[in-house]
Amino acid sequence: MKRTTLLRSVSSVVLVMLALTACGSNNNNNGSNPGGGGNPAPSPSFSTVATGKLTVGSCLDYPPFEDIKKGQQPVGFDISMVDEIAKRLNLEVKWVKANFNTIFNAVSAHKFDMVAGAATITAARKKIVNFSEPYFSALLSLTVNKDKTPNITSTDQLKKGDIVGVQKGTTNAIWATKNLAPRGIVIKSFISSPDSFSDLEAGRITGVINDLPASVGIVKNRPSLAVVQPIEAGQHYGFAFAPDTPELTIAVNKAIEAIVADGTYEKIYHRFFQGPVPKEFQPK
Repeated sequence: MKRTTLLRSVSSVVLVMLALTACGSNNNNNGSNPGGGGNPAPSPSFSTVATGKLTVGSCLDYPPFEDIKKGQQPVGFDISMVDEIAKRLNLEVKWVKANFNTIFNAVSAHKFDMVAGAATITAARKKIVNFSEPYFSALLSLTVNKDKTPNITSTDQLKKGDIVGVQKGTTNAIWATKNLAPRGIVIKSFISSPDSFSDLEAGRITGVINDLPASVGIVKNRPSLAVVQPIEAGQHYGFAFAPDTPELTIAVNKAIEAIVADGTYEKIYHRFFQGPVPKEFQPK
């Protein structure tokens, strides 16, 4: 793995020389303070898979967090957050499309530097990866086909034998397995989240358990589907990193903190979501 490290000053003369040569070069010590004044402490030394790049793994099929159309650039809340983080770390973003079911093992194996995919922070995942501080809080939801089952408005109305779709490897799948499967409700796993909604459209399943913001985005162009119930599960999203790159995690945390503090988070949030920004992500 190529490494891009920050140089440490050994004398005032060397420090001056480094300051002069750094202009126009691509290193990972971003002393700038976008959106505010003052001189914040520089981020610690950190490594990236490719020099000058932040290589990010994502499913890229989970609007409004990340999505990509053929021949176009990725868009979404996660995309905008990562772009802003990379800018503050003097890095260029390189996106890698990955399978969510294996994405945490892949980042641990340094297939990329970071995972950005509406990934919920869990104790089980912490055994494989390091997480950044939370950057989003989210509810789960139940989506149904209102043409097929107009009377279902909550998971309490699901009955034995009903089939509920989830994305494989997600906390949504864990929640459904824990809370619905014991009642005899069949849990059907999909590699891609949108595929579960396609099955719901076709009437092959009864409902989909998925993150609320993503569900709202996915059903927008599927008129037969409706999000009927928000489900509180205490979820927070974080960016995931290989356990042996703690310096990069720290640097990203500093960038997230600055993005929240100077109001940039609020601007990004309102591009994709309605309503007030949660208090935990408002400037202090």
